[in-house]
This record gives sequence, structure tokens and C-alpha cells, in this order.
Amino acid sequence: VQLQASGGGLVQTGGSLRLSCAASGRIFSFNSMGWYRQAPGKQRELVAVVAKFGNTNIADSVKGRFTISRDNAKNTMYLQMNSLKPEDTAVYYCNAVVGYIANTYWGQGTQVTVSS
Repeated sequence: VQLQASGGGLVQTGGSLRLSCAASGRIFSFNSMGWYRQAPGKQRELVAVVAKFGNTNIADSVKGRFTISRDNAKNTMYLQMNSLKPEDTAVYYCNAVVGYIANTYWGQGTQVTVSS
């Protein structure tokens, strides 16, 4: 499985971005897909996850501002980010967990920078 993240960029506080993660496989069969982020000097943290049957888990820090979704027909997952804050600045990575032994795959990351 290969994952290609895109959509990052520079935006002002309060702005919006939509990240995309295109997968090489059929995402409807994936156990889950998710977005993680890593800010400079900090550990990578979970942002949002969408499981195989559509249930989601959103980090408290972005709840109400970020929405995760996926389009199985396009084999693509999205992260709609609204009301962005400077503390959302990070490299965002997409992730997929696949199969009975839960193989984990990572995309290359896309930079999101929110200016104050």
C-alpha cells in the first residue's frame, strides 16, 4: 500500500485547508485510515481516524474544527480543517492499517503552517 498526502500549505489563523490522502489499494477493505501530525520538537500525535465501517475518532484539540472523511470510490481520505490556529502548524501524515496482522503504512507527510 502506498499513500500520497497532499493539500498542505500556508494559511492565516481562522483559515481552512483540506488535506487528501490517495491510496494505492482499495481503502474500503482497510481496517482504518487516519491523520497524524508532528510539530517541531514534539511527538507525532493522532489527529483523526476513520475505521472500516465509518466510525471516527477525533482528537479533543481539533474536535469541532476538523472533519475526517473518505471516498471509497476514489480510494482517498480527506481531512477538512477549519478555524485553523497557529498550534495546528505541523507536518501531517496519513496512515493506513491493513489486514489481519494490522500492517501499518505511512504517507510522506504534508506541511501545514498557520500564521498568526
